[in-house]
Amino acid sequence: MAFSGTCDFNAQHPCDINFAWEGEVYNMGEDAMQAGFAQHGVDFVQQLRGVFAIAWWDGKHLHLIRDHAGAKPLYYTLQGGKLAFATALRDLPAKLEINQNSLRTIFGLGPAKPPGSGVFAGVREVLPGHVLTFTPQGMTETAWWAVESRPHEDDYSTTVRTVRELLTQAIEEQLNGDICSLLSGGIDSSIVTAVAANKLGGLRTFSFDFAGNDEHFAANAFQPERDRPFVQRMLELYPLQHSYLQCEQQSLFDLLPAAMQARGLPGMGDIDSSLLYFSGEVAQHSTVALTGECADEVFSGYPWFVREELLHAGTFPWSRNMQARTALLDPEFVHELNLNEFVQAHYEQTLEQTPRLAGESPADARQREVTWLTQQWFMQTLLSRMHHMGTAAGLRGRSPFADRRVMQYLWNVPWAMKNHNGVVKGLLRDAFSDLLPVELLQRKKSPFPKTYDPTYTKLLQKRLLEIAHDSTSPLIPLLNKQAVLQACKKPPSTAEPWFGQLMAGPQMLAYLIQVDAWMRFL
Repeated sequence: MAFSGTCDFNAQHPCDINFAWEGEVYNMGEDAMQAGFAQHGVDFVQQLRGVFAIAWWDGKHLHLIRDHAGAKPLYYTLQGGKLAFATALRDLPAKLEINQNSLRTIFGLGPAKPPGSGVFAGVREVLPGHVLTFTPQGMTETAWWAVESRPHEDDYSTTVRTVRELLTQAIEEQLNGDICSLLSGGIDSSIVTAVAANKLGGLRTFSFDFAGNDEHFAANAFQPERDRPFVQRMLELYPLQHSYLQCEQQSLFDLLPAAMQARGLPGMGDIDSSLLYFSGEVAQHSTVALTGECADEVFSGYPWFVREELLHAGTFPWSRNMQARTALLDPEFVHELNLNEFVQAHYEQTLEQTPRLAGESPADARQREVTWLTQQWFMQTLLSRMHHMGTAAGLRGRSPFADRRVMQYLWNVPWAMKNHNGVVKGLLRDAFSDLLPVELLQRKKSPFPKTYDPTYTKLLQKRLLEIAHDSTSPLIPLLNKQAVLQACKKPPSTAEPWFGQLMAGPQMLAYLIQVDAWMRFL
């Protein structure tokens, strides 16, 4: 359950929480956790399997503990000597304010945010795999888990076998509860579905699409084909009780404010609101959903691991197009924010923190850097999306690819093995080649689906035009009104997405609409 609280050592009873947690621990219940922490201290977190945010008052100190992958959020702020904390920004028992760095994050990096940042002034987030301890003397934050760089000594056949064993174990230990699988027809969700269906003897599955895509879908480099034929192939092979879910354009648009409120921040626009909608539909049948999330972060499946201009972009490879980000903003405001320097500083700081391996070739060292960047930034954005949208809809998502044994092992597997025979995620495909048909084994990456219906863009244009003429909107001083008016006639075109693989012209309009709602939300 979500929780919030305060700790004030000037009070008679410093902490208003003894033990609270949100998330899922697969190998023990809450009573066993409490007893374990009481007996062994914070080191007991090493015994937990799952994803979680924990607040534990040991009678003298408050400990805030976050899972290894950062799947569950945990925010805090220190104001007037009192520590306030919560698993959701909207529940933080403190005043939330925006400062210049908040705006730099939103417009320069968003929907990503720096590791440990809560975006609002003075608000922080416990880092993944860390424990924050609050004492009368102050705060300390220490890592209880982090990937370790060391030579990979297994040959390819052993690596294939180990990947199969680790990932199968991670999937099978997460099959308790009212379980289903989100089956896109991609290799990641298909592997999870196949292993789960074999273990359980059957499985309920769901796939997503949008009204109008039959008519308007256009293949592109990032989304080369539709999902449905590949889903259908899985249905021919496994005992799956499947539902095809479809979202209307109006619902996609109407849920943009709710998706922002669920995150507490502007997010991925309709990529968020669609997941919020679909999660609500799935939650009518199941309360827990297996996903293929984090496979590309662990097995190096994104285009920026392959395409040289992205691999060596010299900045965050999923977010190179600053011009697209600022095209609708007031030029003086953009100049004042100094976005390029802000973004570059965070990029270089993250690179410096990469756990390196002595003697590694320059090519492998760069792959390790980009994997670190991806797991610290991009994966966090997607995990946050899955958590907040699912929680708001009453659905718990589980990501076996983010199991810490899988993450640790793959961290040291060389790129040549991951990309075996020049095939993206060739290692993963080889590890599960007996479970999937050849069409799926050879399928190119295709991300979460999005709408291609121009009806949705028109809804965005209409709303942004209303904002542009609303003198009470806090967004007005930040906008280039003429550029906005032009975009509301014809959406801004971008040669490539400005964030990730899905967020292009229409998603910039949706993002600004969410920023307006966010600033009003305060």
